[in-house]
Amino acid sequence: MTTVALKDVTKVFPDGTIAVDNVSLDVVDGEFMVLLGPSGCGKSTVLRMIAGLAEPTSGAVMLDGEVANDLPPRDRKIAMVFQDFALYPHMSVGDNIGFPLKLSGVEPVPRGERVQDVASALGIGDVLGRKPSQLSGGQRQRVAMGRAIVRRPGLFLMDEPLSNLDSGLRAELRAEISALTRELGVTTIYVTHDQAEALTMADRVAIMRKGVLQDVGTPTQVYGRPATLYVAAFLGSPRMNLLEASVYVHLDRYVTLTLGDQALYLPWDDIRSRAVAHYHGERIVVGMRAEALTPVAPDTPGDVLQGRVRYLEHHGHESLAFLDIGATAIMVDEMSAPADDAVPGQRGLRRFGQVMSRLTGRAGEPEEPNPTPGGNRGSVLNDPGRHHRRPAELAVRLAPYPAISAGHPMAVAVRMDALHFFDERGDRIDVGWR
Repeated sequence: MTTVALKDVTKVFPDGTIAVDNVSLDVVDGEFMVLLGPSGCGKSTVLRMIAGLAEPTSGAVMLDGEVANDLPPRDRKIAMVFQDFALYPHMSVGDNIGFPLKLSGVEPVPRGERVQDVASALGIGDVLGRKPSQLSGGQRQRVAMGRAIVRRPGLFLMDEPLSNLDSGLRAELRAEISALTRELGVTTIYVTHDQAEALTMADRVAIMRKGVLQDVGTPTQVYGRPATLYVAAFLGSPRMNLLEASVYVHLDRYVTLTLGDQALYLPWDDIRSRAVAHYHGERIVVGMRAEALTPVAPDTPGDVLQGRVRYLEHHGHESLAFLDIGATAIMVDEMSAPADDAVPGQRGLRRFGQVMSRLTGRAGEPEEPNPTPGGNRGSVLNDPGRHHRRPAELAVRLAPYPAISAGHPMAVAVRMDALHFFDERGDRIDVGWR
């Protein structure tokens, strides 16, 4: 089979558009790697460079450890499945599937046997004599898959192959594609903007934004410990609640996270408190998913947030309540550029001053948050052009059709061990890594 490695790959179009910015990524033999991101993030351009249909401006595309930048597409032992099927309308299904073998000089009898085997495996063995116009969307996608599989390539490249199908058929073909590629043991790189496809099909997910690789990991890793604020906001339904919080450290006791007029308390024996404590007197972003929130009685002790229901969404199997808790939400712009680097040296000086403040016994005294942390123009807390600030609407999961309505007061207990913390640049605040 095939291994793939991208080494500092950049693609700049003639008009100056940077489609892919310094991406490095390794795909091991037999792995199902999903490139995930919104439209225009550069994921399809990455796929085209691997296929040899686009040439990188800089960096190296490596196949099986060899640089393949100048290798023609026909010599890369790849098969590509496109979004629009790309079938030959004048050919039958059998001829479409067998066309790569015909170009390779395979004799008609063995070619027909391989076509029949592949078509039967894909459930289209009874339509080999039809033309593509006589098939349903799902059947046409199976034909496109068959044409790729029949070549027995070392690498599958799939560019949003299910996006033109209805939701029911997408779910069916997701399972089929995933099972088939694993059965064949073929290395697969799959491009999609659908997080459900990524999280259910992938061995690992690589998430892109504006041409920049944001995070790489298993579905459990990127969902459970997102590396950036963008990844946290992009993954999950409903989206993660992202709230602006001010940090105050009470040494050897707890770290206070002030959310508007309310507060949460991170215990000092929580290993994450040491990392968050470095932001004493500053604002950070606290993320909490709906599953980390549980409705409770208003007088319940512990880490509880009080609010009022702004509106409800009913989804049949559950309802979502959106609470106004008097805090400020951070709304991530999917297509905005990554934050600029902080002013060199300024963050370090501020950290030194805060450490001295804690050591001299003033850590328990609330301080005014720095209105422009680090002077960083790329701060997610200070640049409304990149991220939008608005009153927080905390998404909480409830039983189907609860007996409440807009304006109803509600208290929710917060699982402190399930919180996520991000700094002003949108990077994860944490100890160690996965």
